[in-house]
Amino acid sequence: MIEVNGVNKAYGKKQVLQDIGFHVAQGEFFGIIGPNGSGKSTLLKLISALEPADTGAIKLDGRDARSYSRKELARWMAVLQQDALPPIGFKVREVIEMGRYPFQNWLGDEKDDSGAVIAKIMERLNLNALAERSLELLSGGERQRVALGKTMAQQPRLLLLDEPTTFLDIGYQVQMMDYVKRWQTEERLTVVAVLHDLNLAAQYCDRMLVLHEGRMVRIGAPHEMMTGELIHEVYGTMPTVISHPRSGIPQILLNPHNPAEEY
Repeated sequence: MIEVNGVNKAYGKKQVLQDIGFHVAQGEFFGIIGPNGSGKSTLLKLISALEPADTGAIKLDGRDARSYSRKELARWMAVLQQDALPPIGFKVREVIEMGRYPFQNWLGDEKDDSGAVIAKIMERLNLNALAERSLELLSGGERQRVALGKTMAQQPRLLLLDEPTTFLDIGYQVQMMDYVKRWQTEERLTVVAVLHDLNLAAQYCDRMLVLHEGRMVRIGAPHEMMTGELIHEVYGTMPTVISHPRSGIPQILLNPHNPAEEY
């Protein structure tokens, strides 16, 4: 589904990504993690063909990412960002229907009736009670759920997530990731997610890529990545790593610095 080979990217004299290479298989949930400024969001922009790489190649479905038109890409790839919807005066159902744009002609008509698709999404995301409510009257978590619904309406095969839970409280974070994981599993959707929360990433991702200062540090399954040594190398803090009591997946506990230990 995705092939990234020897990719480099700079803005002016600042090298943001250096010699990045990996692949993502169809149906995989792939996470990209790393400290602020490590190049995570830039890498996602290159994969989405929003920006070109300086050198190297990115292929989507065996074809150069930049060779697709934006509307062509939108028929099978969707992007969900941190705060994807501004609080402006559209109603929830109208926003979900906007996701059908790639399949409409210049008159806004679609060859097939998408009503059943929209109805299924509204039901799946528990949005029916909010259908006629304006976006500015929604909470941040509700707005992000609507944004997810809009991407679902595109019926993509590839979903790119750029820290979609950053501004959500913990309840909405889990809810959002559960919705995405269920969708990914049922539709064999390929997901590439830039995530800030390491524990959340480990719970939902099949594999994770760690970036640090624009370079690849390691790539692997959560149990290979969530080690005290790796976290210390990349983030500069030594956590306690434990197994989740239900899933067995490694999770980190942060250890506050105690100045008294220095004396």
